[in-house]
Amino acid sequence: MTVILVLATFLAFIVLDYVLSRRKEVQPVAEGRPPLAAALRPSYVEGFLVPEDRRYHPGHSWLLRERGHFARVGVDEFGAALMGPLARIELPKPGHWIRQGQKAWTFHRDGKKTEMASPVEGEIVEINAEVLNNPTLLRQDPYGGGWLMTVFVPDEENTLRNLVPSALVRNWMQEAVGRLYARQPQLAGAVSADGGRPADDIFAALPEASWKKLTQEFFLA
Repeated sequence: MTVILVLATFLAFIVLDYVLSRRKEVQPVAEGRPPLAAALRPSYVEGFLVPEDRRYHPGHSWLLRERGHFARVGVDEFGAALMGPLARIELPKPGHWIRQGQKAWTFHRDGKKTEMASPVEGEIVEINAEVLNNPTLLRQDPYGGGWLMTVFVPDEENTLRNLVPSALVRNWMQEAVGRLYARQPQLAGAVSADGGRPADDIFAALPEASWKKLTQEFFLA
């Protein structure tokens, strides 16, 4: 039921954004793949970093357009903080075709696993070997060194249409954080453990929660 409500909210966001601006798109980054950290324009929502140069899937993955029809993909800070420390990450191999909104990769923690939906449809051309060897990068630097893969996206127009509208990202993230806080009121204090920034491991502050069910709810997978 919760997932249905989230999807209904997202559809409302899409309709509103369509009325406000049919042609709003993100700007592609300069050709040549500069360091991701250099491209970040800091923007925070309820303490979570949400860079404005990304597009976001409602399941908390992000997409950054690069040269041509290539896009880099990763997990936003909300998703990384929710999962906390990971033991292992499973990514599909280069050459594999992934579909937008379908389960595409897997995260393992304490003997449990959860999956995440892809924000894009296309062919994987590169995966981040460093994050596979060191899964802590996903939490430490989700928009930089913790990226997951690069994908060739033949139909960019349809891909962007199915992501959270840029003008509504703040509202979407506020709604997600609000739902998380509602599970346990004191969680707001845990998330704000470091001057308003999220704690390294939000799940640890929810002892009664199921990691798999919690991540499935927010990752829509």
